[in-house]
Amino acid sequence: MAKGLPQVTFAELATLVEEFAAGLGPERRLVALAARNDLPSLVAYLGALDAGCVVLLTAEVTGELLSTYDPDVVIEDGAPRVLRETSAHTLHPELMLLLSTSGSTGSPKLVRLSATNLLANASAIAEYLDLGPDDRAATTLPMFYCYGLSVVHSHLLCGASLLLTQRSVLDAAFWDEFRACRATSFAAVPYTIDLLDRVGFADMALPDLRYITQAGGRLAPERVRAYARLGAHSGWRFFVMYGQTEATARMAYLPPDSAQEHPDCIGVPIPGGAFTLEPIADTGEHERGIDLGGSGIESAPHELVYHGPNVMLGYATCPADLALGRTVTSLRTGDLARRTPEGLYQVIGRRSRFAKIFGLRIDLQRLETGLAAAGFTACCVGDDERLVVAVQRPAADPTDAAARLSGLPAASVRVCPVTELPRLANGKPDYPAVRTLSAPSPRTGDISMLSAPSPRSADIRALYATALGLDPALVRPDRTFVDLGGNSLNYVTTAAGVERALGRLPAAWPTMTIAELERIPHGDSRFGRAVDTSTLLRAAAIVLIVSSHIGLYVLWGAAHVLLGVAGFNFARFAVTGAPRAERLRHALRTVALIAVPTAAWVAVTLPFTDYYSWQNVLLLNKILGPFDSDTAGHLWFIEVLGYFMVAGALLIRIPAVDALERRAPFWFAMGLLGLTLVLRFQPGTLYPDKDVAFSPLAAWFFASGWAAAKATTRWQRLLVSAVLLVCVPGYFGVPERERLVLAGLLVLVWLPAIRVPALVAVVAAVLADSSLFVYLLHWQVYPLFGQHHVAALLASLLAGVAATRVPAVVRRRWESSRHREFSPRRGSTRRRGSLRWPALPSVRSGLDGPDLRRRFARQFR
Repeated sequence: MAKGLPQVTFAELATLVEEFAAGLGPERRLVALAARNDLPSLVAYLGALDAGCVVLLTAEVTGELLSTYDPDVVIEDGAPRVLRETSAHTLHPELMLLLSTSGSTGSPKLVRLSATNLLANASAIAEYLDLGPDDRAATTLPMFYCYGLSVVHSHLLCGASLLLTQRSVLDAAFWDEFRACRATSFAAVPYTIDLLDRVGFADMALPDLRYITQAGGRLAPERVRAYARLGAHSGWRFFVMYGQTEATARMAYLPPDSAQEHPDCIGVPIPGGAFTLEPIADTGEHERGIDLGGSGIESAPHELVYHGPNVMLGYATCPADLALGRTVTSLRTGDLARRTPEGLYQVIGRRSRFAKIFGLRIDLQRLETGLAAAGFTACCVGDDERLVVAVQRPAADPTDAAARLSGLPAASVRVCPVTELPRLANGKPDYPAVRTLSAPSPRTGDISMLSAPSPRSADIRALYATALGLDPALVRPDRTFVDLGGNSLNYVTTAAGVERALGRLPAAWPTMTIAELERIPHGDSRFGRAVDTSTLLRAAAIVLIVSSHIGLYVLWGAAHVLLGVAGFNFARFAVTGAPRAERLRHALRTVALIAVPTAAWVAVTLPFTDYYSWQNVLLLNKILGPFDSDTAGHLWFIEVLGYFMVAGALLIRIPAVDALERRAPFWFAMGLLGLTLVLRFQPGTLYPDKDVAFSPLAAWFFASGWAAAKATTRWQRLLVSAVLLVCVPGYFGVPERERLVLAGLLVLVWLPAIRVPALVAVVAAVLADSSLFVYLLHWQVYPLFGQHHVAALLASLLAGVAATRVPAVVRRRWESSRHREFSPRRGSTRRRGSLRWPALPSVRSGLDGPDLRRRFARQFR
């Protein structure tokens, strides 16, 4: 386990749980717990169980849950709020846990589970996954979802570890933590698999990965086969699983060895469970199947029925149901299935997902499968009059395919194009939301191409589209600023817009999805705005640089702080979890956005002034000379910054280096810093001593910013700070300059954001965004004002702001007109601001397996 991340041993966890249970008292009560993937939630959950309470586990304690079930205790943010000392309900002795049937937040229909259910399912999962104390699972799914909770249960039961994190697999920091903790597994729903493809998972180096599990919905057979093949090639196993909340998560699993040959099967029952196939009585209605090439439902379809100790006690829809004991002994899954000659079970339809239209019963699940085979990603719902098909970014009209597969006339098929299929919190399709898509827009009468976002989501989407110059249709709720190509140049403007939209600026906002940002409660901006530290440093530095050049005062060192800031932003926006080729494109694009305007300005001024030479046009003055010109060093900062960024991008494009960086991001950055520090102490003779600090030999400032960005724990920040405290003093031979540089870099290391008055925030954002053009233009602007230094400073700043704004306005107008001309016609036929908490892994202690099993079992007494 990585030493840099906060760790809690099982012995420490047991102590925390016992203390929490003691705080709740001896009374058995109904506890509503809003859970996140963090240590306080885990302690609260286990503590409430240890106290003998019945836990209603959810993402958010909604008003509907409160009014329906009237819990005795509410736990939010890990803190209990006791509403009554004794329970107002009769709680059955076996009842232990209540979960929503769908994994959505606050559904009033709950599944009643017992200690026997939880232990049986956790034991079965641990057995077929062969879990042991050396396993470490990352919590990629929410704990309030039965699949995510089963990962917690099975690992605690066998003394394995948990990497508690709420980060998305889209987040580069998730993979940094995954490698740092040497995690061995993670759980995925079909939507997660889609996200893995986007981040270039197939090219990732994950040497400790032992297996991936997939459940939460049907994964297309070709995707199963592809991931099984990838796992076999990379040294990990791919487990496809089948389950429902009513079975405490798992009922079947497909052995990895069978996945490539039988990717369309759910596999075999879990240990201790069994399936039967029970005929469905003839309803006298016409049934319409979908021809899937020989695997269609036979004349007498059979429903898959599960039997096992993990079958729920029953449902609860009101408090009176909490007094009930077992009301079901087997689970009718609602799935139509068959058993293959190899002994594997195969789901071939869904009994409960039928629509009756014109007397035909349409199997919606099989219709979706048929559309997928035709190249359409779709969700289907129906009523008495029409079939509604939501299709994700269709390349063609799927109406004819849906009509042919369903046997319905095309006029009764309503197609709703969407950029992203609506999904529940657990990643499953949100069919009620799909049903609402069929309602005409009150403004146009058409179906919107975008699923209706919240006002803040729309604001953030529009902000991203404008700032990044993107077609708004590409800015989807599951994308992040980094995903969309954000870089240090458009970061400032975007950050200011996000802060205005949210009233706060989450530290990890560039790697948070738009959907996650829109869920953050609006902050109170009466006490100023939180501004990213790198933005403040850029703004302050450009003012200091220009003022010192003008002679308003002399305070040198800000340019070297900017080198550190540049390295910091390069590590954030170019050294991500994206594939190597995408990393390189992103970095080179950023370099081009700096180099092209610089070369163009130099080329324009070259015929009229003696400031520059042709070497400056190529940004090669620091390599080709001349070195003795009075103006040769005017562009030194931009030149060396370009060298560093290109070198960094090419370095991590090398497969072996890329794998090393992904495996240990912080140590890679520290190693890079160590290598560049050779140039700090042994600069050689390439440049005179007075020019060393203003040459490519100053690369260690850039590397220190890179290390600061990858320092995610206190001790890592302390290590980076110690290096700076040793290396900065004495470098320039000017104590005032060294103190300024050291202060700026230490602020960058330790403070992600600083709250300042709103006016300061606005000015800082504008100046930071315009810093490149301010730097370029001030050499020609300030001499015009002679000894009027203040006027020269203001004119230089305003010239840079204007030069930045004019191209941006022109680009936005051009992009807007281009999007209007080429965009497709539409519809033609929690609560907590900091969603990205640090990982808090629970690691095994010296307890052996049997002792730990007994301790966990006591939670479920």
